[in-house]
Amino acid sequence: MFGRWVESRWKKKLGTPFVHLVFGARQTGKSTLLRKLLPDAAIWLDFSRPAERVEYLRNPDLLVQRCRALPKSRRSAVVVVDEAQNVPEIFDAVQHLYDSDKRRWRFVLCGSSDRKLRVTGANLLPGRSLLHHLYPLLLAERPAPQARKTRTESSSPLPMPFSGKTEEPWFPAADLLERLTFGELPVIATAARAQRAGLLLAYTTVYLEEELRREALVKNWPAFARFLQLAAADAGRIINYARISRDAGVSLPTVKSYYQLLEDMFIGFRVTAFSGSPRKSLLSTERFFFFDVGVRNAAAELPLSTAAARANPGPLFEQWVGIELWKRLQYLGGGKLHYLRTKAGAEVDFIIARGGRLVPIEVKWTERPSVGDARQLTAFLNEHPKRARHGYVVCRCAAPLALTDRVTALPWAGL
Repeated sequence: MFGRWVESRWKKKLGTPFVHLVFGARQTGKSTLLRKLLPDAAIWLDFSRPAERVEYLRNPDLLVQRCRALPKSRRSAVVVVDEAQNVPEIFDAVQHLYDSDKRRWRFVLCGSSDRKLRVTGANLLPGRSLLHHLYPLLLAERPAPQARKTRTESSSPLPMPFSGKTEEPWFPAADLLERLTFGELPVIATAARAQRAGLLLAYTTVYLEEELRREALVKNWPAFARFLQLAAADAGRIINYARISRDAGVSLPTVKSYYQLLEDMFIGFRVTAFSGSPRKSLLSTERFFFFDVGVRNAAAELPLSTAAARANPGPLFEQWVGIELWKRLQYLGGGKLHYLRTKAGAEVDFIIARGGRLVPIEVKWTERPSVGDARQLTAFLNEHPKRARHGYVVCRCAAPLALTDRVTALPWAGL
């Protein structure tokens, strides 16, 4: 068992008398973490199991009967429902029980998609629930081999403060090429190296198809499979809806609905263009990222080997940094991730907007960053002197370097 950054926070929050909704993509470790934090759950349902799912689809009131049959106690009886979105009516049963006695039971509903809940108009228990998300591993949870050195010498543009200690160690350290090839899913990080490619391929071919077919979300699976490969190959870039529509052989509205579907399943997210710049001719279309570089590589049908990642590492490195920043913002709460690009070619890879401040970030594969790598960051800082005070070039340098008085080159391991 390995520690997670949210562990101590969740431990406190899950003890509060609310219904707890836990969302995140498959294989991010939701069930493992909940079993660790809630070892004495009185009832644990798993609606990914066909027999159990069918039983409660036929009779959602069965949960009410089972809960009321539990003996009364001073401590709330913990009831966990995994993959709860597969039986939307279960939310009504939970509301009935919660409203009848807010202290007798403590409900935790876990899911890997919220689309079916929204489409069916499922009751998400407004005013009664707290929402939690779990994502693939952070750099803090799976440190780099040289992490101790870089972290004591540098200051992160988006630090992750710990609220407490975990009882277990962090996940095994990994170098950059391994991360760019196989990603940061917990199951991949702990698997034998020879098994990682097969696990990632199974994730994209088995899990996605199973999930989509089960919820009847996609009627034309071959068309969606073509879209998925194209969207993965284009990950990190500005979305070209027209080209993907043409190449996938589906309409433009269908392509947009497919992108939304990936977001609803927590498989991807958008990075919006920064609109507060005085520069003219700004591009405003969103960039789309998969939630994990390894899953993206498998979905794009790329060779899952470090040699392949080494052949063109720059775009993968930029995606990895963007995903890491996005995960941190989701956990910290508040703040947005943007990018800036003009038609003339000027760009800033990422801009963190949080707490009234702006932090521009460039990502470079180089081991020897130069003052020239800080040029776009310096221009952005000059345009926003009150909100943006310092910029960063995330790269592969051995130690932090002051490129200018306002731009620092930061080793990726010190991010």
